[in-house]
Amino acid sequence: MSANIDFSSFLAASHQTFRLSDTLALRVNSNANPQNMKIAALQKGLILLCNGTEVIGEGTGFGVPIAKYGDETFFSGSSSLFIRKQGNTVEIRKEFLMDLVARDGFKNLRIENSRVRRLFDFISRLCQEHKRFAQGILITKGVLFKFGVKSTFIRSACKGKVIASYILDRKRILVKLSFDQLEQNNLVKVFALNEQGAHFFNTYSDSKGLILLNEEIGIWDNIVAQSANIATEQNKIGFRLKHLEGSVLRRGREMQPGSLDWIGLDYEINPNLGHFEYEIELFG
Repeated sequence: MSANIDFSSFLAASHQTFRLSDTLALRVNSNANPQNMKIAALQKGLILLCNGTEVIGEGTGFGVPIAKYGDETFFSGSSSLFIRKQGNTVEIRKEFLMDLVARDGFKNLRIENSRVRRLFDFISRLCQEHKRFAQGILITKGVLFKFGVKSTFIRSACKGKVIASYILDRKRILVKLSFDQLEQNNLVKVFALNEQGAHFFNTYSDSKGLILLNEEIGIWDNIVAQSANIATEQNKIGFRLKHLEGSVLRRGREMQPGSLDWIGLDYEINPNLGHFEYEIELFG
């Protein structure tokens, strides 16, 4: 991807907001803002604003990479941001350094034991594979949070970086992710997260006619339709993604006050592709 773009024309930036309409705008930061809830330390992608207010909640924003290796999953805690404008088109280049790993802890005690970490992984798989347990597990996670069991992210040896390019053209966002600067040894999967706040969005629909509200959306469910939407009630505002070859598209939503507040459409990608491109359509 980078070989086809002259990045010398980009200017470094710390943050920028781009108005899309009288109602909607997008914001991007070079730091981890907004630092909300459990993922405060993580880098965010494009942040959606409605009437001047960020509606990202505890979501990651649009176009955020995660790299899963055989023994660990890596997140981004650092980035560099560059922007250029050409006519009505804005192009944003954000370089995500994959330098954080997740740990669960009780009060000030980190849970480093691999058996305990496998237990948390098992709970996540149980929630995915047995949908009837999902709401109960979500409630349990909220209770654990109240009693001091929290996820944190700690600095780790960097696994390289994912270069994200966001091209804004009216209400369409072309996202290009390049993985060729990631360490490839033992790299299993790459994820592209596209999430905003569950307090704002609560409706899922797709091209097969499926409509789900609130907890019906699930936490990590595969999508078989050709396209899928996340929206407010009555589809007043939302975003749409398409099912693409070489990836798995999933929907998810979690809402627990003070702990969880995200809804999104996330891609699972084969890292052997080297790069991945997709489009986000905003409506409303």
